[in-house]
Amino acid sequence: MSNLFLENLFPDNGWKEVLKEEFKKDYFKELSEKIEEKYLNEVVFPPKEDLFNAFKYTDFNDVKVVILGQDPYHEKGQAHGLSFSVKEGVKLPPSLRNIYKEIKEETGVDNLSEKESGYLKKWADSGILLLNTILTVKEHEALSHKNLGWEKFTDAAIKALNDSDRKVVFILWGNHSIKKNGMITNENAFVLTGAHPSPLSAYRGFFGCMHFRDAKNFLEDNGISGIDWEI
Repeated sequence: MSNLFLENLFPDNGWKEVLKEEFKKDYFKELSEKIEEKYLNEVVFPPKEDLFNAFKYTDFNDVKVVILGQDPYHEKGQAHGLSFSVKEGVKLPPSLRNIYKEIKEETGVDNLSEKESGYLKKWADSGILLLNTILTVKEHEALSHKNLGWEKFTDAAIKALNDSDRKVVFILWGNHSIKKNGMITNENAFVLTGAHPSPLSAYRGFFGCMHFRDAKNFLEDNGISGIDWEI
């Protein structure tokens, strides 16, 4: 096996330049070998061609909003490399359904009224980085790829955005994501924290959070347009 497995899958865009030093580090070489082995011996989601879609669809230089998830959906046909998103034709996961409900309450945008698509590529294309902190998972086993090294890599991506000194909104839902708040020291960043949209916690502060309205208003107040919560 080659420790270039993950590097060869990574998109050749602004992110590759920003994260190039990570590819040289021992942890990343070890991670690459582990993930290559898991794709060979387990059912792993997302498919490897979708693994880095968050970076592929939202170039480093285009990031306006970061929505941070934990790890990919772990059932067949769901995960495709964007946090909270599912492929066309896949039933909406409960957390995403709650996200849509909150968007409607805050902005009037109704993503539930017609086709009920959970495919969020339009958001990614518009500058919303839909990033999980862990980028792979074994089928049926949530958090099965925790502590393999993904957290160090995605922390490096968050740090790169923090160091860029740009107006970026970070949306952190749930304790896992909120722990990343301490990494965000840039005074130009706008950090929104709250309960996770999961049915287990949405009524403890996610509903009524006003994060979608506040994110859009912050960017527009700073002359940054292009965020549309309609999918």
